[in-house]
Formats: sequence, C-alpha cells, structure tokens
Amino acid sequence: MNHAGPAAALPDCFCPVDGTRVPAGSLEWACPLCRGPLDLDFSPTPAPLTSLAGRVNSLWRYAECLPLPLPAISLGEGRTPLVELTGGVRAKVDFLMPTLSFKDRGAVVLAALAHRLGPDLVIADSSGNAGTALAAYCARAGLPCTVYVPAGTSAKKLEQIGAHGARLEVVDGDREATARAARAAADLPGTFYASHVHNPYFLQGTKTYVHELWEDLGGRLPDALVLPVGNGTLLLGAALAVRELHAAGLIAKAPALYAVQAAAVAPLAAAWRAGADDLVGETPAAPTAAEGIAIPRPPRARQILRAVRDSGGAFLTVTEEQVAAAQRDLAARGLYVEPTGVACWAAVRDGALGEHSAVVPLCGAGARTGLAAAALA
Repeated sequence: MNHAGPAAALPDCFCPVDGTRVPAGSLEWACPLCRGPLDLDFSPTPAPLTSLAGRVNSLWRYAECLPLPLPAISLGEGRTPLVELTGGVRAKVDFLMPTLSFKDRGAVVLAALAHRLGPDLVIADSSGNAGTALAAYCARAGLPCTVYVPAGTSAKKLEQIGAHGARLEVVDGDREATARAARAAADLPGTFYASHVHNPYFLQGTKTYVHELWEDLGGRLPDALVLPVGNGTLLLGAALAVRELHAAGLIAKAPALYAVQAAAVAPLAAAWRAGADDLVGETPAAPTAAEGIAIPRPPRARQILRAVRDSGGAFLTVTEEQVAAAQRDLAARGLYVEPTGVACWAAVRDGALGEHSAVVPLCGAGARTGLAAAALA
C-alpha cells in the first residue's frame, strides 16, 4: 500500500460495540449511538525488514502501516533506542522524543489528520504528556489548540503546553472531570477533538513502538511486552502492531502483553482478577505518583482486557513504594524517568516474569515531574 500521495483516501471509522460507521473526514469523535470510542477500518500489511533500509529515520518509515501520508509537520519522532537493564529485560527509551514522552507517536498522527481536515480549533484533554505533545504538533502544523488539564498537573508540563502557544483550560477536578469538560467543548461545530483515547488515529501512531522493536531486534519480538495502562493507548497500539506483523507472517509467535497499573488506581486489574470482560464496581480517584495511568474509568476497558487475555498475558500492579524505588534504581543506571514511566520496570525488576525476555517502555522524562516521593508530598 502506497501512502506517498497527498490525496490518499482516509479509511472510515466504526464503533467496535455496535458497528455504527463514521465516514472518513468526519469531525465526529465518538460513536453517534453509544458515544463510545471509535476504531479504524484499516488492515495494512507491513513491509518486510529488508525493505526498510534507507527510509526516513522516524516512525513514518512504516508508511504501509500508517493511515496517512508522511506529513510536513514531523519532528523526527520515533526510532528511540533499546538499552539493557538486566539479562532478560531491555528498556525502550521512549522519552527521547521531541516533547519528552511516547505520546508524540500518536500526537503527530492526530495533528496530521487535523491538518488535513482543517478544523477551526483542536481540543485535547490530558494529565500532561498528551497535551504537551498535541500542543507541540499543533504549533508545528499552525493549528489553534486548547488543552484541558486537571488541577494539580505538573507545573513544568503546563509551562511547556503554554510555550507551544496552546490555550490552557485548567479544570478544578480530577482527570475524569477534565475529560468531561473537553468533550462538552468538542461538540461545538468546526472542532477537532484530538482525543488520545477516543480517536483511533492515536493508536495508529502508538503501534509504531512495536514496529520499531521488531526492526531493531532483527525481525523478532521478545516473549513479553510490559506496558503501562491507564487509558491503554500504548497497549492497544502494541496489540494492533502484533496482529499486523503476525498476520503478515513477519513474526512466528506473538508476545504476551502484560499490563501494569498503579495499585492506588487499578480498575482494569480489579476486573481482570474478577474474570470480568469489563469494569466492575467503581474505582475512586486516589493520589499516586504515577498520575499518567490513574484513570478510574478507561473508555476502552473492554478492548484492553480482551487484548491482554488474547495474548496470554496478565495484569500487574505496583505500589507507591515500588514506583519510588524503581525510579531511583533507573536514575542510578543513568536514566531519569517520570514516575508513570517507571511503573513497568517497578513491576518486573524483581524477576516477576522469570526467564522470559521482555521490553519495558520508559515513557516520559523525569525532568518534568521530579521524584515520586516529592510528587505525593
């Protein structure tokens, strides 16, 4: 599939719950019937490893697997390095991105889509990293952007969002209240809701995390992918990439997906333990240093649970003490990572996966958040 031309057709979206279709090019951000998140009707075939040499050195090198052509707004995102932590566990240093978090993977695809659709305003909601990424890529694309953030968001993240020229709307409430405020504004005419949760184009960007692993490991993947899960955008993107590579015969065996949540806010882990297909009961918001995954009601909960179950993986939870210890441990190894970004290393550094090979993502830079103990002080 060739995405080189600017007139390449966009795929339609559809609701994974009731099948309702949303035509390509629409500013509709949710299923018109159930208001749930949308998926993309897009089943690409990845290029073989041998054809990647000499391509652009960014995530756009996987052109066959992306639903948009290479945009002019790229900041060179992707192609982050792998470093060894222990004999069986490596870390993908995904905070080495233009805006210092993995969210650049999805943000550049959303911004490229918005640039193509030409809305009057782009709106996003975020606890920090996604909003920062979208503000940066909207600035690159010349798009007006408003980012809704919860009160208590890191001052450094707020500073960066504003520096990129985005308007800040600080919501007096938690992450859920922030999302509600943004969704209300997103229904106004001419508004593009750059939701990293509802808009499936974001997942098309995060899946490149796995395509890069596959390339850098010489056409294979580890036994396990350990991924932090709040709204699940990295895990669901990873599941998409694994399916694409496996369906194309480019990997012989799909890795198990291990989802990591903070014990303080772990609705998906609770559903997993109950053997449920969806969330069970109510999970109250609670303080945690891993603020980026503290999501009490993730809209894609059913999809996340199914992806982990189908892969043969499981859910793991980490305490605040484990997060703080893992952050200090990584810093002692030369890697200063934000508390959310160390959750996966916290979950497996004591040998939870046995002899299995695994990769953990280091999702965000510690320079913007500080140490975990200070975050909860």
